[in-house]
Amino acid sequence: MSSAKDTTATVIPCLRYEDAPKALDWLCRAFGFEKHLVVPGEGDTIVHAELTAGRGMVMLGSAREHGGGYDELMATPRELGGRGTQSTYVIVDDADAHFAQARAAGAEIMLDLEDQDHGGRMYTCRDPEGHVWSFGTFDPWIQD
Repeated sequence: MSSAKDTTATVIPCLRYEDAPKALDWLCRAFGFEKHLVVPGEGDTIVHAELTAGRGMVMLGSAREHGGGYDELMATPRELGGRGTQSTYVIVDDADAHFAQARAAGAEIMLDLEDQDHGGRMYTCRDPEGHVWSFGTFDPWIQD
């Protein structure tokens, strides 16, 4: 079995948000994501949304308590006592500018912006609903 190597991104993180419309707008403003597709649901919810950053993508939707299927497998950080079970790393051109934009938008900085031993410059933060994100200039696809 092999991955589809002819597509743009073969790994796409999927997140659930308690207030997905608000989170979607915040992620675009704070982190620079762009809306690729938004499927609204009933009662100010989002059934499915796709946000892009360069050639990468994240998918998100509204958390549903009794959605069945996939929804039964997912939880929000708030449901887990503020902890996450994964984080997302996004490669950016300018970590300093990205850090300033995210901090100005209210991202909770968890690990300050600094040069990494393995290369690049990176910081880690939480979005308003507690999902953990890291942004940095290290690109693991390019090895010196």
